Order: sequence, then C-alpha cells, then structure tokens
Amino acid sequence: MIRVLLVDDQPLIRSGFRALLDSEDDIEVVAEAGDGSEGVARAREHLPDVALIDIQMPVVDGIEATRRIAADPALASVHVVILTNYGVDEYVFDALRAGAAGFLVKDIQPEDFLHAVRVAARGDALLAPSITRKLIKRYVSQPLDTGIDTGLGELTSREREAVALVARGLSNDQVAERMVISPLTAKTHVNRAMAKLHARDRAQLVVLAYESGLVAPRDS
Repeated sequence: MIRVLLVDDQPLIRSGFRALLDSEDDIEVVAEAGDGSEGVARAREHLPDVALIDIQMPVVDGIEATRRIAADPALASVHVVILTNYGVDEYVFDALRAGAAGFLVKDIQPEDFLHAVRVAARGDALLAPSITRKLIKRYVSQPLDTGIDTGLGELTSREREAVALVARGLSNDQVAERMVISPLTAKTHVNRAMAKLHARDRAQLVVLAYESGLVAPRDS
C-alpha cells in the first residue's frame, strides 16, 4: 500500500485529490495538511511514502517544507512531489535543490496523476525533458561553483557515466542501451551512485551532475 500525505492550503483541492487516490486499491491517503509547517509535522507523524506538497502556501511554502523534510534523517524514505498551477516555472529548480523528487501540474489527467504517485513511491524521479531543459538553462545563466564537493570522486568510471546519462534525462533502459549493458546493471550503477552521493533520488543526481560539472549545459 502506497501511503500518501496531501499538503495544500485549498480544502477543495485536497478533497479532489483524496477522492481520486482513495479510489485506488494500492494507495491510501494517511493525512492532510493546510500549510507547509503542518505538512512537515504530519510527515513525521505518519511517515508517508509520498508527500504531495503545493508550492505556494501561507506560513511555510512548499519549497521550505520540502527542505525541512529532506533535512530530517527520519524522513529519508519520504518522496516529495511538488504541486503547482504553473507548470515549468522559476520555482522548479529551487524545489529540486530542496529535495523534491519531481513536480506535477494540478490540471494533470487523473490517470497520469495516479501513475506519477506510483512512480514517486518507487523512488524514481518525475523529471520530464522539459524539466531537464529548465535545469540546463539555469546553469547556462549562472557560472558553476567548481569548489562544490559533491563526492563524485567516490564513483567508478561506469557509475559516473551512468550518472551523466541520467542527467541528460535518460531512463534506466536508455542508459543500458547507451552503455551496452543490461537494464539491471544500469539500475545497479545508478543506485550505487545515489548511495555514494547520498542522493535521495534521480532528481538529486541531476542536480549534482550539473553542480559538479560532470555534465555541462552544452553537452545536453
């Protein structure tokens, strides 16, 4: 059973999402919250698999709530998905940096929404090519801080190659095809890289790859 926390300051939005999620046999909404501060408290209380958090809320917004969840070792298993009305906007990068596994637009189709919750629960990132392009544009406009210690030196050459391909938006199957290895081996490389870099998910791998200079905007 996938345990979900809903955090949104609009009760009607929460009710709609809850009705959709609770209609599924493998998904259960375990708690709701109306602002980010309450959302973090509910996350600590219920330890959901997925926290769906609105990006703009009073008291504590979605990015700060995500940051607090990501910083709490007790909540390492909670995958945060940001909800937004605006699609790919200026907050996407900040949300990923804060620790979000991805984001969803609120007018998403119901079947796509349910699929996204299941994807997030598995620990996979909800990173569409448009999000990857957003990251690239951000790094084009800002000089890299080459002094950042990301821990990439701990990776094997094959793990570094896998991370670079993930940062370009490739799935495990596509990584496997590009590296001429099995999908299972590709997944192993990615998972080991995540463990060594202390990345919560694939979204964090993308951020680390660009921050470290492993992947340059012109390479993508």
